[in-house]
Amino acid sequence: MFEAHFQTFEEPEAGVALAARLAAFREELARRKLTGFVIPRADQQQNEYVPPSEERLAWLTGFTGSAGLAAVLTHEAAVFVDGRYTLQAAKQVDAKAWAVESLVDPPPESWLTAHLKAGDRLGFDPWLHTSAAAERLAAVCAKADAELVAVDSNPVDAIWQDRPLPPLAPVAVHGLQFAGTAEAEKLKQIRAEIEKLGVEALVLSDSHAVAWTFNIRGADVAHTPLPLSYALVPKNGRPTVFIDHRKLSNLTRDHLEQSADVREPDAMAPTLMALAKSGAAIALDNATAADALSRLIAGAGGKPVRGSDPIALLKAVKNTTEIAGTKTAHRRDAVALARFLAFIDREAESGKLTEIDAVEALETFRRDTGALKDVSFPTISGTGPNGAIVHYRVTRKSNRRIARGDLLLIDSGAQYEDGTTDVTRTMAVGEPTDEMRDRFTRVLRGHIAIARAVFPDGTTGAQLDTLARQYLWAAGVDFEHGTGHGVGSYLSVHEGPARISKLGTTPLKRGMILSNEPGYYKTDGFGIRIENLELVVAAEIPGAEKSMNAFETLTLAPIDRRLIDVAMVSRDELDWLNAYHTRVKAEVRPALDEATRAWLDQATAELKA
Repeated sequence: MFEAHFQTFEEPEAGVALAARLAAFREELARRKLTGFVIPRADQQQNEYVPPSEERLAWLTGFTGSAGLAAVLTHEAAVFVDGRYTLQAAKQVDAKAWAVESLVDPPPESWLTAHLKAGDRLGFDPWLHTSAAAERLAAVCAKADAELVAVDSNPVDAIWQDRPLPPLAPVAVHGLQFAGTAEAEKLKQIRAEIEKLGVEALVLSDSHAVAWTFNIRGADVAHTPLPLSYALVPKNGRPTVFIDHRKLSNLTRDHLEQSADVREPDAMAPTLMALAKSGAAIALDNATAADALSRLIAGAGGKPVRGSDPIALLKAVKNTTEIAGTKTAHRRDAVALARFLAFIDREAESGKLTEIDAVEALETFRRDTGALKDVSFPTISGTGPNGAIVHYRVTRKSNRRIARGDLLLIDSGAQYEDGTTDVTRTMAVGEPTDEMRDRFTRVLRGHIAIARAVFPDGTTGAQLDTLARQYLWAAGVDFEHGTGHGVGSYLSVHEGPARISKLGTTPLKRGMILSNEPGYYKTDGFGIRIENLELVVAAEIPGAEKSMNAFETLTLAPIDRRLIDVAMVSRDELDWLNAYHTRVKAEVRPALDEATRAWLDQATAELKA
């Protein structure tokens, strides 16, 4: 029905090919005198989305989720996934060859402790693990009287005959009309942080940090406009950006050279070693710096200083230009969303639409804006039981028709040059059940509790997370994911360091953008999630004795009134919902065609107690 530009729906490889790969991998390990190897789902910078050339875990195991790890020993092998991917992994991985285990509780180290034997030689690629991860592996090996071996080349690559080439997407300048702050000012802020750290230089091992600092964007990975690259920012003197020159036009090279030296990626190791030889302390990001970098600095006589990347917090607090841009992006996105939701309401009850049709329709409406650069992640389109798989990704094999009595969960986002969006709506197709209404209303009440929260400076996401869960807990249910994540400015849709979750320890600051997405998932039944993006702003409270903050909702899309049990909501909650819908109508309606205006009028009509 619609032409999909940014998403494919093919099944990953399975069966004979994967069995042969595992056998060949074990032969390669034996050739290298290794009895085991650990394969993370990672590239050198721990990116969420990695280029095809780095999809070693998927190639070897068949598991295509965005987080995971595999361990292969002589006679056992396991794939480790978190709660989002338990159902997916069970369907994708050959249970005869691989055990599917927990990535979090217990962690993979527990499985390794149980299976490693004295004298074993467990290999790992130090470019694909952080130093903290490498230290955990070393501790496990020490306990088992085994040896941890850092390899010079990855054994997966040795047997991956048709491995794709690394990406060479062109780099673009992210102009000040979008970035708001020039590179010189950003470097001044970064040098102030370097001074606080008491180090000689900071390694930018995260391409997001390089992109933000030097106001560039790229297309080396799907869904996030990253130019894969590194940089070194010294306390004094010019920074150096390490990037493949084939990605640079004369314009982008000139732009970069205004504030930095530009060198090829293979120059990074000798540059770091030259600095380290003087005994310099060099700061590394705990979350993204490969263990190989620590080894390289220490081996040359320097001092690797591991900690949080100071750029992550600078990047998370959006400036006035970025905030204005993201509001424009959300208004643009809202027009596409209204057209899509109206389309689903008009067509879904016929039983002719599928989950893939919904994905392609939404991408088409966004593409019609003329501003879409990419989707910000693969669209989650799940109906009926598929909606209960938290990070479901439809394939041609799993594709389900949308039928009367179903709920349709659509979680999607867009990348525009002026902002990144992420929104989830759950829609009733036909008449919902009382259970669906009850669960939807509890999720909605938690969503509203976050949206209306007022909190003092210093408040963390962990302190707010309970607000989203309280009404679900009252019914003895919960959801197994965080309530919210940070969102970038034409960068990653999942941005740190702040988040609203049980593990969210970073204080929320004005200018941060976070998602608000509580949910409920009934296995083999249905899924519900309601997600808006929220901007942290000052809360105006007369007589307040503390500096207080609140959320300003950025997303503008109707919430399905048919799924709300009005008897369960308070007057204040109803007032919030009606005020939100009034705002959606006022901001979106003028840009719609007459038919969609009529649909929006009905979808945002006042809900009465």
